Amino acid sequence: MKIGPAHIPTIADEYVLGLLDEAEAARIDAEIESNAALADAIAKARDRFLPLDTNIEPTSVSPALWDAIDRQLPKNADSASIRSVSPRLPSAGNDNTRSGWRAAAISAMAASLILAGGLIWSVTRTVEPLVVAVLVNEAGDVQAVVEDFGNDTASVKLLTDFAVPADKTMQVWTLPSREMGPMSLGLLDDRHSARLSGSALPKPQDTQLYEITLEQAGGSPTGRPTGPILAKGFAKLAR
Repeated sequence: MKIGPAHIPTIADEYVLGLLDEAEAARIDAEIESNAALADAIAKARDRFLPLDTNIEPTSVSPALWDAIDRQLPKNADSASIRSVSPRLPSAGNDNTRSGWRAAAISAMAASLILAGGLIWSVTRTVEPLVVAVLVNEAGDVQAVVEDFGNDTASVKLLTDFAVPADKTMQVWTLPSREMGPMSLGLLDDRHSARLSGSALPKPQDTQLYEITLEQAGGSPTGRPTGPILAKGFAKLAR
């Protein structure tokens, strides 16, 4: 695969859409750090394909769907527990079109309805979040919870251990609107839960998108997500 100037737009589109194989995606991951033109093209492709992230409307989960899921679970599985599966990264950065993420989005909405009303991290806290987002991986497993307080501050609670290479970092994003595009809430440098202070953003809304991506050390060089999505989900208004 050639990464010359003439090939960069096509490569960026294929990278974002998840059309590259594992070896090609890994090569692009490494190339992004030293190729500013490629990183910029990927960021622009990410913005261009942004509607693919926002065209899923909230929906209730029907009893028939839960019955179908139950029939596919192992007979000896504890139906009251959340399935424990090690998180796996998408084969390409910001792959939002794969069917796994579509199913994960539905799982996130269902998990949000269950968890948003009752999740409390500190009984002594006086400021309550405006929205709560449950983030899941491509397999639909809950990975993190984001509480956005609407005052340029958000708390991120990680619910699993993430494998982050030494030259990478985890970056948290939200999508206030399609016009603004994805905005960074901050970095999780030590791979632990944290309280982040990002840019001044509009008041968070119901169903607002939140996600965590794997970026190079120091954060995305373009100000837009460029690395693989580790977890994503939609916010629900805190009650």
